[in-house]
Amino acid sequence: MYTTNKQKIINDPVYGFITIPDALIFDVIEHPYFQRLRRILQLGLTHYTYPSAQHTRFQHALGAMHLMGLAIGVLRSKGIGISDEEARGLNLAILLHDIGHGPYSHTLELAIVRDLSHEDLSKLFLAELNRQFDGELDLACAIFNDTYPKKFLHQLVSSQLDMDRLDYLARDSFFTGVAEGVISYDRIIKMLTVIDDELVVEDKGIYSIEKFLISRRLMYWQVYLHKTVIAADQLLVNLLRRAKFLGEKDYELFATPAFEVFLRNNPTRLDFETDPKWLDFFAQLDDFDVFASLKVWAGHSDPILSDLCEKLVNRRLFRVEMQAKPFDPVYVEKIKQKTLSLYHLAPDEIGYYFTCDKVENKAYNPCHERIMIKGKSNELVDISEASGQLNNAVMPTTVSKYLLCYPKEIR
Repeated sequence: MYTTNKQKIINDPVYGFITIPDALIFDVIEHPYFQRLRRILQLGLTHYTYPSAQHTRFQHALGAMHLMGLAIGVLRSKGIGISDEEARGLNLAILLHDIGHGPYSHTLELAIVRDLSHEDLSKLFLAELNRQFDGELDLACAIFNDTYPKKFLHQLVSSQLDMDRLDYLARDSFFTGVAEGVISYDRIIKMLTVIDDELVVEDKGIYSIEKFLISRRLMYWQVYLHKTVIAADQLLVNLLRRAKFLGEKDYELFATPAFEVFLRNNPTRLDFETDPKWLDFFAQLDDFDVFASLKVWAGHSDPILSDLCEKLVNRRLFRVEMQAKPFDPVYVEKIKQKTLSLYHLAPDEIGYYFTCDKVENKAYNPCHERIMIKGKSNELVDISEASGQLNNAVMPTTVSKYLLCYPKEIR
């Protein structure tokens, strides 16, 4: 039975007290679909590198909703019309923006359901919640899907300067302890305004935007694309790929009921869109399903699966080499051959122990949902042009690094 007292406040370590705006939002938070986010880590296996990085998607969603409330208040104070219904729609849209994330967030995205991103799954969850709440999420769905006439509302939810990014940078830097990620989220929000239905930043906020973009770039290299994080992620992806391979061949595998469904089947986008049971199965999955299973798999009869699981459980991670230019093919082949020999692998099994890949980091993409600065004469200038320092340094540039991932036993 739902509680009648829905005026709740939540004590958040980043922002202090967060207020739940109204009864409908409280009921959505209480729904099992949303409560599942308590059991999904925001940063996957990043705690293998930064031990305190064990915050969840649940915390992030509430934090993003809190920032949305601040942004709504600032825009209203500047005479920008946002009705109470639109404010509720914004709060619901940002609250549910990540509800489609599966176990270990981005690490296993497309690994459990191969042709559906977390954004696609979020849209399906939103539609189903809207059905269950008798259409009360219509406006939230329209804002989330960018079909609502006021386009700046969608930008608050999804753009290069949305409440999602402001919260995850502030929250991830807080929980990892990486000071380079600290941003002036409150200053940025106070500098927001709307010109011709476009979310823009007043020119007084340009330095805060510069800091935001530089912090985002640094967080990618220091946290999201850290070598040890990549090593842990690669192990998890590879062992799940091996488990699915065995599951599809009817090997005996311990798994929770919901997880077993995805180990032995490969549902498509069409399956999710036409058969509600797949969304229900997915809604039962979280980090606990996966880690409980791989702990048992560490004793499996398949030597590849058991070895990969034992390595991850006990943090015996792969070595990762990263450099700015592609690796010498002769060097790559030498490591592959040593790996094949050491682990007695068949040639088609090398991918479980060896990866040669490339990662990219771009702080700002002026071709996608630009960040516009409003000058004193109301002219709008792209941040990459308004900021000479960033334009000449880091913003438009994509930085690529090449990586090799292989067992540490290989010398």
